Amino acid sequence: MSVELQLPQAARVFVSFVALLRANGFAVAPEQTTMFLTAIELLGPRDLGDIRQAALATLAPPPERRATFDRLFDLHFRGSEAITRDDDGEDDETVRLQEEGRGDEEPLLSDDANESGLTATRTEALVERRFAQLSSTDALRRLTREAPRRLPRRRGHRRRQARRGPFADLRRTLRDSVRSDGEVLRLRHLKRRQRPRKFLLLIDVSGSMKSRTEENMKLAHALVQAAPNVEVFTFGTRLTRVTRALRMKRREQALNAAAHLVSDWDGGTRIGDALQAFLAVPRFGGYARGAAVIVVSDGLERGAPEALRDAVAKLSRRAWRLSWLTPLATSPGFRPQTEALVAIERFVDDLVDGGSSASIVAHVLALGRRRVA
Repeated sequence: MSVELQLPQAARVFVSFVALLRANGFAVAPEQTTMFLTAIELLGPRDLGDIRQAALATLAPPPERRATFDRLFDLHFRGSEAITRDDDGEDDETVRLQEEGRGDEEPLLSDDANESGLTATRTEALVERRFAQLSSTDALRRLTREAPRRLPRRRGHRRRQARRGPFADLRRTLRDSVRSDGEVLRLRHLKRRQRPRKFLLLIDVSGSMKSRTEENMKLAHALVQAAPNVEVFTFGTRLTRVTRALRMKRREQALNAAAHLVSDWDGGTRIGDALQAFLAVPRFGGYARGAAVIVVSDGLERGAPEALRDAVAKLSRRAWRLSWLTPLATSPGFRPQTEALVAIERFVDDLVDGGSSASIVAHVLALGRRRVA
């Protein structure tokens, strides 16, 4: 006869937090769960700070995943509505773009400004975005299924055994010769291992892209989960790194975390300034070196096209391949009409359709057919 263990009502919220950690890749032993509950009982916590300290002491998250741990803690115990941001206290993952002029160049956005999302503006509008309930699409399932074998790869420095290859495996060749009294009967070969190529995804979240923002963020999460070396940034009037949030396995939690990191949803458009800011931070600029760089943006720039052109030129020199995906490219014979896209056309390797998840996924998977270098 089986006996079902009934947890006290007060303990269920703590046990479910441990289950949430496990679902997002944290290794938590049953003994640690018991220690966590014991610590809560001994402390008699008065606020969430005491519970957080007990969780850190007993569940012991690795230092490199502390930010993910804190984000999951806030999402579980406070709820997504209770996570607030101090706009003046930005961390090093967010870069606010510098204004070229004064704030009186354009009026502030009113309640009904830029409702259609079809025009570009440089005015900063800091808002919080909420993503709808999520459903898997055929395009995202295809990306998850085919990414491991179809994403682009590069030659690594380490070598492995091969039937044919440019390098001689002297160690194995001499070892085999011992069995034949020192006579070399067969020359063994080596070739370089292939490693996944880095990906850098830059997503425009300005007002002119608002109809595509949610789908683009879902796709970014699927790519982060499917490939080992992916970095994701959003830009509008600020540049924000959202990679850490998108590493959460559950898509809804990951996008909620990203929604609280980014504060310039559906605001102004300063693409050139955003890319210049990206390249100006050495840690960020290093993500583009040798990577497949994909910019998802309509290219409706309100700033000077010279700044965008110079930034794209620098980015193309660092990247393995630079692709610009725009919803404006609705046909195979698309020719850019906007001043910004005309200025950057000669620096990008691909200027193709980015108006649907299916077209973006098809382009990402097609990159794997490029020559390995």
